Amino acid sequence: MELKDTVNDMLSDDYKTRFVAEYNQLIIRARSLKNIIDKAENGKLDFSLTCPIELLKSQYSAMVKYTGILIERAALEGVILKGIE
Repeated sequence: MELKDTVNDMLSDDYKTRFVAEYNQLIIRARSLKNIIDKAENGKLDFSLTCPIELLKSQYSAMVKYTGILIERAALEGVILKGIE
């Protein structure tokens, strides 16, 4: 799944559909950021970072925490998080 695959669901009138799309977008973005961090740490990044890697790690950490919050909220609100595994 790619970000473009979540656009229609983000425009839905149903909040549960938007919720799942938000979760999926977060997972996609977090995985991409983690990939950049891993490549940078292993000297395999094909571009130069313009910010300190520690800042990217902080951002990734926040995204992981946010993911946990969405999972907890989904359980309480009866939202089934489907799409990305």
